[in-house]
Amino acid sequence: MAEPKTKYDRQLRIWGEQGQEALEKASICLLNCGPTGSETLKNLVLGGIGSITVIDGSKVEVGDLGNNFMLDETSVGQSKAKCVCAFLQELNEAVKAKFIEEYPEALIKTNPSFFSQFTLVVATQLVEDSMIKLDRICREASVLLIFARSYGLTGFVRISLKEHAVIESKPDHFLDDLRLNNPWPELKRFAETIDINVPDPVVHKHTPYVIILVKIAEEWVKSHGGSLPSSREDKKEFKELLKTKMVAMDEDNYKEAIEASFKVFAPHGISSYLQKIINDSCAEVDSNSSDFWIMVAALKEFIANEGGGEAPLEGSIPDMTSSTEHYVNLQKIYQAKAEADFLVVEERVRNILKKIGRDPNNISKAKIKSFCKNARKLTVCRYRLIEDEFNSPIQPELQKYLTDEDCSVAVGFYILLRAVDRFAANYNSFPGQFDGEIDEDISRLKTTAVGLLGDLGCNGSTLTEDLINEMCRYGAAELHAVAAFIGGIASQEVIKLITKQFVPMRGTFIFNGIDHKSQLLSL
Repeated sequence: MAEPKTKYDRQLRIWGEQGQEALEKASICLLNCGPTGSETLKNLVLGGIGSITVIDGSKVEVGDLGNNFMLDETSVGQSKAKCVCAFLQELNEAVKAKFIEEYPEALIKTNPSFFSQFTLVVATQLVEDSMIKLDRICREASVLLIFARSYGLTGFVRISLKEHAVIESKPDHFLDDLRLNNPWPELKRFAETIDINVPDPVVHKHTPYVIILVKIAEEWVKSHGGSLPSSREDKKEFKELLKTKMVAMDEDNYKEAIEASFKVFAPHGISSYLQKIINDSCAEVDSNSSDFWIMVAALKEFIANEGGGEAPLEGSIPDMTSSTEHYVNLQKIYQAKAEADFLVVEERVRNILKKIGRDPNNISKAKIKSFCKNARKLTVCRYRLIEDEFNSPIQPELQKYLTDEDCSVAVGFYILLRAVDRFAANYNSFPGQFDGEIDEDISRLKTTAVGLLGDLGCNGSTLTEDLINEMCRYGAAELHAVAAFIGGIASQEVIKLITKQFVPMRGTFIFNGIDHKSQLLSL
C-alpha cells in the first residue's frame, strides 16, 4: 500500500493534513446501496474515509446490473449490502467496511439509537415519511445527515443538521487583509523610512505598492480634512495622484498600486456578516458552548478592545513587485502584527474557558491560530428541520420559484419528487412503475401534485403536463449517469461537513437532467 501522503497527495493539497485526518476518523452510514448510494460511497472510500456501514435489506436482481458498477453477475440473488460492501472495500483496503442486511425504514422505526454511533448518515432513496423520522433522530443524536435521491432524469441533495460552523470557508474571492485603509503604527513607521520620491529609477520601481498606497493615502488625508477618498470623483483623483508619482511608464509597482487602490477605499471595521456572527445569541457562552462559539466570544472582546473595531490581522501578503529587502521586511511586519493579535485572542479564550469552568488549555493553540487567521471568513450554516420545510415552506420563495421561468422546472421537480411519495403511499407503487397503467398514473399524479400544492398554500398553481408525464415515464428508475452525478454532489458535501472546510450548500439542490441544469432552492 502507498504511503498516505503519496496516496492522497492531490486531496491533501485541497484540505490539508487536518482535513484528511478528520476524514480518516469519520464513520459513515449509508442507507440503501443502489447506484446513488454506491456512487456516493465510492467517492468517499477513494478519499480515505475511516469506516463505512452499508444498510440495505434487498437482494441483487438482474436489473441491478444495468445501473450499479458495484455489482456483477455473481452478485445476483445475494445480499446487495454484502456485495456492494465487498466491491467498495476493494477500492481502498485502508477503509473499514461492514454491512447490515436490513431495510433502512425498519431500522429507523425500531432502532433509532443505532444511528448515534456514526459521524454522518447518507440516506439515499428514502420516501418522505422516513426522511422526517430520520431527521429528528439524527438531530437529537447530533449526527450529520445528508439526503440524496435520484429519480429518472432528476434528483436532489439536502443537508440537515442544527448548525455547522466553518472556520476555513476558503472563499474563491476575498479582499487581502492589508489594512491600507487603517495602517497600524509599525506599518506606518516602516512606510516613513522609505522615500517614494527617490531619484534612483531602480529603487523607485521596486518600492512595494503597499508602501506607495500607505504614503499616498496619508498625503491625501492631510490635504482632504482627515478623510480617505469616498466619492467617485475622489477615487478617480486619488488614482490620478498615483499616476503623477510614476517616473517611467514601465513601473509595475505603480500599476499594481493603481489596480489595488480600491483596498484603500474599503470601509473600516468588520463585515455585516461577521457582525451578525459575533452578535449571535450563541456568543453568550456557558460550559456547554462549543469551541467555535467560545472563540467567537473571545473575538468579540478583541474587536471591541485591542482590535479597535477590526478582526485579528491574517498576517500574509500577496506577491508584488518589490526589492527582496522591502518585501521581507514588510512580511515580517504583517506576521508580527498577526502574532500579537493571536496572542491577545488566545489569552481571552483561556480566560473565558476558565470563567465557564473548563480547562483553560481545552482549545489548542493551532485551533485558535487558524480561527484568528480566518476570522473575517467565518461562516455559520443552520438548517430547517425537513418536516418544517415540507409542512411550511417559505411562502414568498415558493411562489417566486413557481412563477420564475428560470426556476419553474427545478421547483416542479421538487414538488413532483414529493408528490410521487404521496402517490406511492396511496397506491402502493410509484407512478409509471408498472406497464399498462401510465395514462391512469399521469392523471393520478396530476391530482396528487395539485393537492400537495394546495396543502403548501399555493392554490391555483399547476405544473406543466410535460413534467408530470416525464415523472410517470421515469417509473422511479435510478439511471446510472444521474445517480453518479447526484452521488458526486452528495460526497462533495460530506467532505465539506467532515473536514469543516468550504461552505456546504444551504437549501435543497435539484438536478434537472433534461436541461442539464441544477439549482439550489431555499425553502
